[in-house]
Amino acid sequence: MRIKPEQLASQLAKELKPLYCVYGDEPLLVLEAADQIRRAVRTQGYTEREIYQVEGRFNWQTLLNAGDNLSLFSDRRLVDIRIPSGKPGIDGGKALQSYCAALPADTITLITLPKLDRQATSGKWFTALDNAGTTIAVYSVTNEQLPRWIGERLAQQQQQADTDTLRFLAQKVEGNLLAAQQEIRKLGLLFPAGRLDFASVREAVLDVARYDVFKLADALLLSDVPRLIRMLDGLRNEGEAPTLILWTITRELRILTRLKTAQNSGIAPARLMREVGVWESRQSMVEKALQRVKLDTLTHSLRQAAAIDRMIKGLANEDPWVALKQLALSIALPQR
Repeated sequence: MRIKPEQLASQLAKELKPLYCVYGDEPLLVLEAADQIRRAVRTQGYTEREIYQVEGRFNWQTLLNAGDNLSLFSDRRLVDIRIPSGKPGIDGGKALQSYCAALPADTITLITLPKLDRQATSGKWFTALDNAGTTIAVYSVTNEQLPRWIGERLAQQQQQADTDTLRFLAQKVEGNLLAAQQEIRKLGLLFPAGRLDFASVREAVLDVARYDVFKLADALLLSDVPRLIRMLDGLRNEGEAPTLILWTITRELRILTRLKTAQNSGIAPARLMREVGVWESRQSMVEKALQRVKLDTLTHSLRQAAAIDRMIKGLANEDPWVALKQLALSIALPQR
């Protein structure tokens, strides 16, 4: 059975399922959901806890033997299985299927995984987890959702803020929910319940934005120019290597060029998305960029990227960061 994270509390209050699987690409939210399950399990008398960290040459037989280790005099327990890679492998997949087919008595099993692609969630091992208990998919908070998410977290500590303050907070913690949560808690300690004043928040909040170079590509595709410029400046101030920025932008340029060429030849880009390495979650962004950008612009931008590469290597006496901003804007800005 699959439920949303916001349904977890009510489900735990009704009854405990024998197995819970939490997976997603936002570590803070995965951790919070898992902690929620651990608290509920502990409250219901499952006082023992066994942790299995699946890394390297993990011996899956130890997990299969877990059901035999509970004596008549032992307390009920939580089996906490963590698979950081999200890939149990052939042996692990078979072991998980066998484990789910005969779940140990007096045991609640919790399995945490990172973001999984469609191939993984269609696999036999994941289907076995799905059928044996409850699965909770945790999705990342988008840049557009972040102000509302912050507002909801403030409300939990009886605080409110206006739209401008929420947007300010979102900009300061962009890409880092853990830092956002820390700042929200800090505001709860510094100020009483009620409405927060923008000036006070501005003084209290640290600039903890983690400018993710891969999210830079999202801003580029979505034509979010203010965010794009802010992230480029942030990455430069954080000491990020311009080589990685150039690689990220150039990768998007090559994908767009292939798709635009196909589109101009009468081939629907959607047919080639998977082939050129565009994940399903990013296809709508790529489609928006294709509607905006021209093939001539993409071809010119690729030549510009080659020139920036020479700047980075010291073969041209120009600032590569200035050129990178010009390159990014040439794709992000609307074209005539």
